[in-house]
Amino acid sequence: MTANPSSSTPGHWINGEVVPAGSDETIPVVNPANGEIVATVPAGTAEDVDRAVAAARTAFAGWAATPPAERAAVVRRIGAGLGARGEEIAVAITAEMGSPIGMSRTAQVNFPVAVAESFAALAADFAWTEEVGNSLLVREPVGVVGAITPWNFPLQQIVSKLAPALVAGNTMVFKPSEAAPLTARILAEVTAEAGLPAGVFNVVYGTGPVVGEAISAHRDIDMISFTGSTRAGRRIGAVAAETVKRVTLELGGKGANVILDGADLGTAVRAGVTMAFANGGQVCGAWPRMLVPASRHDEIVALAIAAAREYTVGEPTDEATRIGPMASEAHREKVDGYIQRGIADGATLVFGGPGRPDGLEKGAYVRPTIFTNVDPYSAIAQEEIFGPVLTVIPYADEDEAVEIANSTTYGLTSGVFGEPEQATAVARRLRVGQVDVNGGHWNPFAPFGGYKQSGNGREFGRAGLEEFLETKSIQC
Repeated sequence: MTANPSSSTPGHWINGEVVPAGSDETIPVVNPANGEIVATVPAGTAEDVDRAVAAARTAFAGWAATPPAERAAVVRRIGAGLGARGEEIAVAITAEMGSPIGMSRTAQVNFPVAVAESFAALAADFAWTEEVGNSLLVREPVGVVGAITPWNFPLQQIVSKLAPALVAGNTMVFKPSEAAPLTARILAEVTAEAGLPAGVFNVVYGTGPVVGEAISAHRDIDMISFTGSTRAGRRIGAVAAETVKRVTLELGGKGANVILDGADLGTAVRAGVTMAFANGGQVCGAWPRMLVPASRHDEIVALAIAAAREYTVGEPTDEATRIGPMASEAHREKVDGYIQRGIADGATLVFGGPGRPDGLEKGAYVRPTIFTNVDPYSAIAQEEIFGPVLTVIPYADEDEAVEIANSTTYGLTSGVFGEPEQATAVARRLRVGQVDVNGGHWNPFAPFGGYKQSGNGREFGRAGLEEFLETKSIQC
């Protein structure tokens, strides 16, 4: 297996083909494991966005008029096509953002395939029209969608937008993260092979300040679907407000794993460590806070340290690696800075710490880290670190656990472990969009999204499909 996808992207994907960029400027794609440039992509311009939007606008009427069952069939073929190119996709993601190859082959590939299939399945029973009294309700596509995605799950994030947008009858202009853009071309090719008409899906590479701003402000784009940081989401919302377009935002998170007295501690702690360290902690839905009964703090810490020792840090192409590098050197410095901040603020360091792991002096590596006796209102417990840093926070009783869990500006995900009835009651009290009780499994038909500054709107399932639809009322 090679670590590099070995080819650069000579142009954007517009109207079903590779189109030369309007500028000669390019953006290097850097392998964070070794600092080597593995590819380049065009640095797109506002004029490139104009061309892509024009193609999407032209294609809209025909695609919107295509029967939903036919649109769903195309989406199902897209999912199958991605699965067929799974190894190529996994290698590309590992090279561009450092996801361990095992995770790239599973979560990074299998999740988007499952999402595509789930939206294709929804189309058959969806109420595209509905009679309410003397009114006929008609659900129609929003129009041209601008999609902007991050680097941590580069394929899953776009498929989670593209699949429902296509089933709903929309066309799209997509800007992938400039740090992890390589699967965008694979996806574009797969859509063409699946029979998606030219112009329905378009890709413009580039930076947020240039291409992202142009998409957000464009008068012929009807909707923005964005996943990324809360800071960037605020900017997109402000720019898009000038044209009063629909905006859905899936932003940051600071999930809590609430472990109750009646929990199976072994299961709860292992799951919590996994949800803090998976993908190097670079997951918006991670649980970087472990809330534990004060009387069992030391017992739980010992279990967490034992679980953390299983998370081998290393070269992401190595099958044994469970934590690869951070996605960039700049991000490594940010995560390391938070680890140093935790020490300075008085948290107890019991595992890991600042600096690169031994033997990994080159590359964007950090030490998976655990802090205990953490002040729930300190920086490391309140701010999104987006790295493998777990904070163990003691609480006195259930009410205090809920108060701490709800204390951040975020509200995306959390977990609760305990006696089922009590755990479910606590889950109802958490101000987050999704709660897993006793390790509940991911459900692609269940909505996903945040409260508070974790965003607005939902992805997945019926709610995710409805985000891409307008409702027209016809009185008869």
